[in-house]
Amino acid sequence: MNAIAQAGVMTLRDFLEDRFPILVLSGAGISTASGIPDYRDQAGVLRGKSPVQGPDFRRTAAVQKRYWARSMIGWPLLAQAQPNAAHHAIATLEANGRLAGVITQNVDGLHQRAGSVDVVELHGNIHAVKCLACAAHFPRELIQSLLEDKNPAFAAAGVRASPAPDGDAHVEAERLADFHIPPCPRCGGMLSPDVVFFGDGVPPARTAAAEEKLQQADALLVVGSSLMVYSGYRLCKIAAASGTPIAVINRGKTRADDLLSFKTEQPAEQVLPLLAQWLGR
Repeated sequence: MNAIAQAGVMTLRDFLEDRFPILVLSGAGISTASGIPDYRDQAGVLRGKSPVQGPDFRRTAAVQKRYWARSMIGWPLLAQAQPNAAHHAIATLEANGRLAGVITQNVDGLHQRAGSVDVVELHGNIHAVKCLACAAHFPRELIQSLLEDKNPAFAAAGVRASPAPDGDAHVEAERLADFHIPPCPRCGGMLSPDVVFFGDGVPPARTAAAEEKLQQADALLVVGSSLMVYSGYRLCKIAAASGTPIAVINRGKTRADDLLSFKTEQPAEQVLPLLAQWLGR
């Protein structure tokens, strides 16, 4: 990190030093250094095809095939991803008592693997699967083995697929005709990842938990999110309305740029370890 960038981190430290506690809101950009692609470019525009929409998934067999085929190939990359320095720095800030908690839009579970304890996962966790008929929950590893058993040709194709966000992968549509989705091991019903799809709402209990943490915070620190998804942007609107200052670490535009007190576009995995070190003194 050059001197100008380091000076920017010092400004962020000065901004947050007397504000206690801090609430962290993280998005896909924090996990790119762990090898997980994000959804948007620096202008906030979605890359590639639109993600699967929840209503379409639940009513259309072809969309279910698309999701599970791509997920079967892409999930192993996400499952092997390790927390990076930004995740570890946030866990350090929490351990040092600096945080009101962590709210994440991510479904990768990397905050918990880094040691963060007080985490609200707004959009769920990709490492769990639920049955839409009987509400049973299963580890994703189990469903992965069932997917691979039913679709050995697709398992072999994984080495040729390019990764996409949240354990997705790019698979040609014409290859989906012969793909087989395993039923719920308990009741034979429809399986779904335990996540909030695009087009669905965040469960009210999670929204309430996030708002409660925001009420306890003296500042909101957004890390790696363009805030184009409303669940994150809404928290910024609430913070701004209540006079809670907002700082952002993100490469590129955010939807809340006009609400911010501070912003840096330096990589989170460089900024946050320094911030944790300096705030820990």
